[in-house]
Amino acid sequence: MPNPTPTSPGQPRGHAMRPTLAGTRHMIAAGHHMAAQAGFLILEAGGNAIDAGVAAGIAMGVLQSELVNVAGVAPIIIYLADRREVVTISGLGTWPKAATLELFLNEHAGQIPESLLRTVVPAAPDAWITALERYGTLSFGDVAAAAIRCARDGFPMYPLMARFIAEEQESYRRWDANAAIYLPGGTVPEIGKPFVQSDLARTLQFMVDEERRASGQGRVAGLAAARDAFYRGDIAKTICDYHAANGGLMTMADMAAFRVAVEPPTRTTFRGWDVYACGPWCQGPALLQALNILEEIDLVGLGHNSVDYVHVVAEAIKLAFADREHYYGDPRHVDVPMAALLEKGYAAQRRGLIRKDQAWPEMPPPGDPRQQAAILGGAAPVYGLRGVASPLRDTSYTCAVDRHGNVFSATPSDVAHEAPVIPGTGLCPSSRGSQSWAVPGHASAVAPGKRPRLTPNPALAIRDGRVFMPFGTPGGDIQVQAMVQAFVNVTVFGMGLQEAVEAPRFGSWSFPNSFEPHGYLSGKLNLERRYDPAIGDGLAARGHDVEWWPEVVWKAGSVSMIAADRESGVLFGAADPRRQAYALGW
Repeated sequence: MPNPTPTSPGQPRGHAMRPTLAGTRHMIAAGHHMAAQAGFLILEAGGNAIDAGVAAGIAMGVLQSELVNVAGVAPIIIYLADRREVVTISGLGTWPKAATLELFLNEHAGQIPESLLRTVVPAAPDAWITALERYGTLSFGDVAAAAIRCARDGFPMYPLMARFIAEEQESYRRWDANAAIYLPGGTVPEIGKPFVQSDLARTLQFMVDEERRASGQGRVAGLAAARDAFYRGDIAKTICDYHAANGGLMTMADMAAFRVAVEPPTRTTFRGWDVYACGPWCQGPALLQALNILEEIDLVGLGHNSVDYVHVVAEAIKLAFADREHYYGDPRHVDVPMAALLEKGYAAQRRGLIRKDQAWPEMPPPGDPRQQAAILGGAAPVYGLRGVASPLRDTSYTCAVDRHGNVFSATPSDVAHEAPVIPGTGLCPSSRGSQSWAVPGHASAVAPGKRPRLTPNPALAIRDGRVFMPFGTPGGDIQVQAMVQAFVNVTVFGMGLQEAVEAPRFGSWSFPNSFEPHGYLSGKLNLERRYDPAIGDGLAARGHDVEWWPEVVWKAGSVSMIAADRESGVLFGAADPRRQAYALGW
């Protein structure tokens, strides 16, 4: 298949279940159609991409609150058209000061149990408000209006949300406040019936009311008041009082001291594209490392989704994830050799470890980027429960491009079944402590004030300062894998955006899972059943432990993408039908 023409990346070129949307003014995609609509209405009313993306992100904390908590995480990448600058907002909370590695080693046998003890400082509210304060144009009340309405009045329960709740219903039953929301009347919500979250509506409305009280001092003062309502006022006190009464670690001092980090992105190049991710406090740089490894391989010559192609891409992902496991962590606390990990020479060394006819039986050893060595001498131990599958957690994604050329890409998250909802708030504060390790010496070991290693990782690609492509997906450890495949579908195989996100997908599990208890399924490779059975046989012959997914499965992620071409003035948008994701444009 030919490479895309330089004037029209992402435009439709073949059959897809949904059309690739096209517009000339603005475009948004989000993990639920009502969240996309919330952001689209902001764009139509004159808001910019940051306003719209924040509106969609907060709405997903209502519409997908089993997977995306208003008090969760929200890593963000933004392109500012007037500055020609890419920035990131960490959107990830820190461990409370009372959280020590010794606590989990001595009192919990080296585990981080499903409980209040997994709670890190909720970062999403500060991330959204920081984005609005620095780069947006609207108030918190403006962008939260749709979310409040959906929480207060309800929205129709849909099949995937009902399925998640049903699968985790015993977890919800552990805490009365969780069960009251997600199992009203003691049962899984009925599909098609309104799902109401009154406490959550009141919490968001309280933040809006506090903003309005300060609005006479200007928009920024109002946003500060909304933030203080959450981190210093009644909401923070309710969260911390519950922790104090129930064995949690969060304090008012932890909440009040917290601010998200606004940082430069990590970056690599891939065949004429600049590709941006967040820092090594998340898995985003693994996307860049995988692309570096693949860059000099003749992927077109291998044949899209052939045995050779799936094998090579899966092995490249294993190599990137081996470095993720050994090096990635909060760079405020651990030395992450990020620049060296992204060197093209180092990628070439790692590329040489891909064996054409034989899969690594498990995760390969990490490399030594400082010495430009393919394998680290005396390879580090791998911490993971072999043969154990970690429980599924998940997230969502949203991206937007406005008429000015600003770009927004965010991956909000946090589940509501592995820690208690704080009674009266509708909030289940971030349980992302599940993505730390209670292992001395691990790059993401628990420490006071440290950020866990996050799976959510939004991305942005730019070509020639002219074509802008935000993309991302839910999916835990599948996120980077789905993003690599969709991005290569567009940039190497010339697919339109919708074809790219719908194409059959595979996923490896041959590494320690990012979530506690960090299960490790050596050699495991899932394939959607749209692959020819001969593909699976060929991969098995090379040593992959092949397991089949259904033909189209939500577990393979749900990639959304926008391609905005400044030269032509056309924007293309796509959203993955594996889940509820939708795109809207004009």
